[in-house]
Amino acid sequence: MIRRFFLLFFLFFTQFASLQAFTGTYGINYGRIADNIPSPDEVVTLLRAAKIRNIRIYDADHSVLKAFSGTGLDIVIGVTNGQLQDMSSSADHALNWVKQNVQAFLPETRIRGIAVGNEVLGGSNNALWGVLLDAAKNIYNATKKLHLDKLIQISTAHSFAVFQTSYPPSSCKFNDNIKQYMKPLLEFFQQIGSPFCVNAYPFLVYIGDPENIDINYALFQPTKGIDDPVYKLHYDNMLDAQIDAAYTALEDAGFHKMEVIVTETGWASAGDQNEVGANVTNARTYNYNLRKRLAKKKGTPHRPKDVLKAYIFAIFNEDSKPGPTSERNYGLFKADGSISYNVGFHGLNAGYSSHLSLKV
Repeated sequence: MIRRFFLLFFLFFTQFASLQAFTGTYGINYGRIADNIPSPDEVVTLLRAAKIRNIRIYDADHSVLKAFSGTGLDIVIGVTNGQLQDMSSSADHALNWVKQNVQAFLPETRIRGIAVGNEVLGGSNNALWGVLLDAAKNIYNATKKLHLDKLIQISTAHSFAVFQTSYPPSSCKFNDNIKQYMKPLLEFFQQIGSPFCVNAYPFLVYIGDPENIDINYALFQPTKGIDDPVYKLHYDNMLDAQIDAAYTALEDAGFHKMEVIVTETGWASAGDQNEVGANVTNARTYNYNLRKRLAKKKGTPHRPKDVLKAYIFAIFNEDSKPGPTSERNYGLFKADGSISYNVGFHGLNAGYSSHLSLKV
């Protein structure tokens, strides 16, 4: 009875504030495709010491949700791509999922959002393209039925595969083959007040054409940058240009007021021989400068009033991830909880603590 009272009080209070799953400008992704990383309880200790409040996970693992109980940390959980078909075909299954993975942990665990799938549109599994919208609708309707819709923000993260081109930013449009899926999805998200979430990696752009891309432009370092001939704007870093490209695609599709949030960005500290630039020095430079960039709480050249928000990828190196070597080396922290490189955070043990001062 007491738990229900506090939950109702919490919902009553939050319904008068605008729905936001992101506090401040800086967050981090907590990937767990590894067999050697710290326990969720230790991760909470690490995050609180680093003063990182916004966290995204890619599922709804109960051990993680229990560990985050009472911590004050805001968490976005995920409906996995493998669950989309089920969530799309059955409103009852979606309702039960929200009951078991969201309602059961509130209000002690501050679940603030549900990401319905990850990089679905433009991805290799075309069968999921047509079920994403119904899955999102059923999850949203479940939160509404449980009176959680004023607390929980529904979203999905896209890769840059949804765009035809992103250079220059003013030229960006959605790919023709996904427009029939993207537009109704955006209409729904506009209706419920959700942002456009995109995973943006200057690292991936750079390694795709290292001979013609200035690495300083990708790393937020001093550079001549680029000029957009249509917008007549100057860009001194690639991430800002990528975000404005996303805004351009939204505007072209008729969504002029939708916010863009970066749900993943980072730089690999190691890679295969052909992954030029994947090293500790560049990873430290990117993530250190990105943190400074976000701390300024400013927008992009095309959207100066829309403060940029980003989740860094990721807390840990994940040794069980498939793919190239870079996929296993995005972590700010190593498997033992020590820092991978110094960007101003402290590791789990004092021997690896950072003494770098960074004003944020």
